[in-house]
Amino acid sequence: MSLQDQLTEAMKSAMKAKQVIRLSTIRGIKTAVKNKEIELGHPLEDQEVIAVISTLVKQRKESAEVYRANDRPELAAKEEEELQVLKEFLPSQLSEAELAAMVETVISETGAEGMKDMGRVMKLLTEKTTGRADGKLVSQMVRSRLAG
Repeated sequence: MSLQDQLTEAMKSAMKAKQVIRLSTIRGIKTAVKNKEIELGHPLEDQEVIAVISTLVKQRKESAEVYRANDRPELAAKEEEELQVLKEFLPSQLSEAELAAMVETVISETGAEGMKDMGRVMKLLTEKTTGRADGKLVSQMVRSRLAG
């Protein structure tokens, strides 16, 4: 079953169970996917859908941080609830050890020696980790490895 089919099924069950936040979040995912399909001009593959969901996850995390910083815990809580729903449709997350091993592998494959090679390393890692690791964390690990 494709990821888009899973989203449709999850939307139906959320409607039946009257889960308002879950339903609105899934509808938001489907809307973002549809917009991306229109932008690209073709139906999205599962990996492309995962990339769209990853973007939505990043937006929710950033919004929750901003709401907390501005003393709006109720809005931050809503963002975090939506974040949990979004994460259900992503593949399992990589552990730090797995991510560190992946960083080492890509650095050795590319022959990266310093910060000037960060773009090349990040390009390959981003392809491999989309939806499975936070981009910020990946960037920090690569930066610390190449700097020291």
